[in-house]
Amino acid sequence: MKLRPRTISTVAMASTLALILSYIESLVPLSFAVPGIKMGLANIAIVFVLYRLGEKEAIAVSLIRLFWVAVLFGSFMTFLYSLAGAALSMTVMIILKRSGNFSAVGVSVAGGITHNAGQIIAAVLLMETAQIAYYLPVLVVSGTVTGVIIGIVSALLINKIPKNLV
Repeated sequence: MKLRPRTISTVAMASTLALILSYIESLVPLSFAVPGIKMGLANIAIVFVLYRLGEKEAIAVSLIRLFWVAVLFGSFMTFLYSLAGAALSMTVMIILKRSGNFSAVGVSVAGGITHNAGQIIAAVLLMETAQIAYYLPVLVVSGTVTGVIIGIVSALLINKIPKNLV
């Protein structure tokens, strides 16, 4: 598969945008009431790329963002947790998008919920305790709410940005 220069530049711009959104999100902590809750603003870029460019490109944006967020703002452990969440999330989002039965909002909600589930699974395995799973219902609610918001913004971008620009 030969990549077009436009595709490469769009993946690079989306990765940069996802990284910037991750940084902005780190400056505005939502976890004052419930630890670990984040909006997932970077997923705007990932859902957009999934719908506009394709699966491989969305995976590339996700992995590039994960790597640079861990290098610049996190640690190896945050990378592992994020990778587990992202892997499960991308898998589910790709399956749901392929089915044709879900809108970008539905795909985003499923992505938000499964990202949180993937992180909980990683935490259970890495911490060797199942007690952390008690936190999953809270994360399902937050993943649903943030998934709707991210999905709406992504859908607006998908519909408003002309296809010939990406």
